Amino acid sequence: MPSNGEPAAPTTPLPPGRGQPEPLIERVAAWSARRRKTALFGWLIFVVLTFAVGAAVGGKGPQNHDPGESGRAQVMIEDAGDDTRPPSENVLVQAGADSPGFRTDTALQKAVQDVGATLNGLTGKVSDVVVPTTAEPGGLVSADGRSVLVTFSLAGSGHGWDNAAEVVEQTQQRMAQLAKEHKGLTIVQAGDASVDFAVEEATSEDFATAELTSIPLTLVILLVVFGALIAAGIPLLLAVTAVVAAMGLLTLAANWLPVDDTASSVVLLVGMAVGVDYTLFYLRREREERLAGRDTEQALRITAATSGRAVVVSGLTVAVSMAGLFLTGIDTFTGMAVGTIAVVLLAVVGSLTALPAVLSMLGSKVDGLRLPWIGRRRAEASSSRVWTAVVAQVVRRPLLWGGAAVAALLLAALPAAGMRLADPGLQERFPDSVPEISHLVAIQEAFPGKPAPAQVVVTGSALDTGAFDEAVTALREQVAKSGGALAEPVRTAKIGDGGTVVVTVPLAGSGNDAESQKALKLLRDTALPRSLGEVDGLRYAVTGQTAGPADMAAALDSRTPVVFAFVLVFAFLLLVSAFRSLAIPLVSIALNVLSIGAAYGVVTLVFQDGHLSGLLGFESYGGIISWLPLFMFVILFGLSMDYHVFIISRIRELRMEGADTRTAVTRGIGGSAGVVTSAAVVMIAVFSIFASLSMLDYKMLGLGMAVAILVDATLVRGVLLPAALALLGDRSWTLPRALAWIPAVAAERSPEPPAAPHEEAAEDSRTETEEDRDKDVERV
Repeated sequence: MPSNGEPAAPTTPLPPGRGQPEPLIERVAAWSARRRKTALFGWLIFVVLTFAVGAAVGGKGPQNHDPGESGRAQVMIEDAGDDTRPPSENVLVQAGADSPGFRTDTALQKAVQDVGATLNGLTGKVSDVVVPTTAEPGGLVSADGRSVLVTFSLAGSGHGWDNAAEVVEQTQQRMAQLAKEHKGLTIVQAGDASVDFAVEEATSEDFATAELTSIPLTLVILLVVFGALIAAGIPLLLAVTAVVAAMGLLTLAANWLPVDDTASSVVLLVGMAVGVDYTLFYLRREREERLAGRDTEQALRITAATSGRAVVVSGLTVAVSMAGLFLTGIDTFTGMAVGTIAVVLLAVVGSLTALPAVLSMLGSKVDGLRLPWIGRRRAEASSSRVWTAVVAQVVRRPLLWGGAAVAALLLAALPAAGMRLADPGLQERFPDSVPEISHLVAIQEAFPGKPAPAQVVVTGSALDTGAFDEAVTALREQVAKSGGALAEPVRTAKIGDGGTVVVTVPLAGSGNDAESQKALKLLRDTALPRSLGEVDGLRYAVTGQTAGPADMAAALDSRTPVVFAFVLVFAFLLLVSAFRSLAIPLVSIALNVLSIGAAYGVVTLVFQDGHLSGLLGFESYGGIISWLPLFMFVILFGLSMDYHVFIISRIRELRMEGADTRTAVTRGIGGSAGVVTSAAVVMIAVFSIFASLSMLDYKMLGLGMAVAILVDATLVRGVLLPAALALLGDRSWTLPRALAWIPAVAAERSPEPPAAPHEEAAEDSRTETEEDRDKDVERV
């Protein structure tokens, strides 16, 4: 035994049944194989019931709040019972460049009057119609006089929301008809309800596209991988059932936790990836064992002890990584974390219960319904000659190859040094094909700060005194002194029971640009402290389209280091526990950071700098969505461990059978190349689908994750990992005594020798040999 740590190849305890209980993972798999109907139908019933209960109960829990001051303002609005404020809409009437302006342009005046008359005619459906006139423009005529805004609110039950979709459609149709009647003028509508419905529809279409595309594409890839229809359908079955069950649990969780629509997309994205990955690892190992001469029962037991344990370690790593999102305290991440952890753990449970049951039922029939030409070839398990040759070259000259790969990844990551975190506006987030967003942009250009000004939510005992009115007057004076950063009209509106007031202050800029950020800072740091802040007994907080993203960015800046540290420390502990090594966790973490850094660089180059914008169908706004780097880190760190755990487990298995490190690395990577490549292709395909969707968030996330997985499955798996292990040699498998306190969880167990033909299956009648004992690995 080395003096500085645990032995590289420790003596192992007796196999199960001969002095030591069988590990839990193997016991679960063995039970599932024996009680296959109970296990399989129990899993399917659980999936159906979970989804049905979730759909029946629904998710009507707490709302998502922005972090920081914006979130406090949103809570103040909710506490005031502000469901009494109906959604507001805006109609833009705009003349051409040759118009003399609203004061003298009779055609423009007539169009504005017709819009007002049409809206006023919708009695019971709209209310609070405000039509500017030449005598009283009311801040609704643009500075150049060419643009006029008519505002109104939706009426009806549920404070205008119950029939909002119908009313919005009707008003949009009326405005389109008026636009035809008033040729040469632009008449368009945008507001709270119309934009919300348009965004919801666009998001739903994206999600439906991802659903309808990812499943058939995954099936095609699996058909090529396995060459048999039945084998290809099994990973898809586990992935889909895990996603369906997770959706049900997520819906139930939404009754107590803030969950938004983005969480469902992430569940689909991750669920398809890990569900297929885990089944691939399991299925390919079971197939290898059967082809090695073992019967179905032996093959399943060995697979559970090897790939089954790798799946558990990988799943726990993904779950721990995603749990880091809870530390942000950001509501949006809460739903993502809950959904992702649920779908990953469900995929692990399905791999250990339903999957052994299915394989036990099918036996050799799992290779049934083979495809012509490729079916027989794919059914044969063999090492990859290409990857074996590549790795053999790398381990001969590890410093040269490893250094070149590190240099390439650092070069790819270089653009990330100039990454600028900034959230896009709706016009950048969605394509121009969404008319309501184009209309919203036109309104914002003609009326900076409309229709989404900063909202100052005010409450306190001084609201009903003259001091509050004086403070609002002082605020208007601050607006006048702001040099155009803040604008009129400054309006006040009581909400709920009247104990809370919302003061709206238009901000310069587009709402998400540097000019708007500067105006927000001026409002918060100067204008409000010198007005509302001078009154004792008042509390206020600012929210709105500009404030929300600004507070999100500030929260991410302060909490990202904490999340990174949490993920790295707990991943390290898990890997030490699994592999009883110090070097393996450190190497795995370093390689993951390199591949994620390369993905950051590519995302920055493409989306911030605008390269490939025409191909991917977006327009760069010069920044990267603020939550993306953190989310990519935690999810990619977990997903990348799929490959590392599986590959290193195979290498460790060979090492413990007596192979030297370089031989074990070459054979382990070459032997696992088929399943790792297949899993990577499925992940890259699913992520690439998201990169093709219309919403910019999905494009960034999909491309970034596809690049990271591609790098991980090629440069990291084929060059960096073998180079690092070759350089470390036997030091790869030692653990310092100082870390021996960490509980051991074996990730992989060596297979037993195949049964001889016509050999009796009664294991208890065999005599254990020293060779048998040497081929076992340590267990908990």
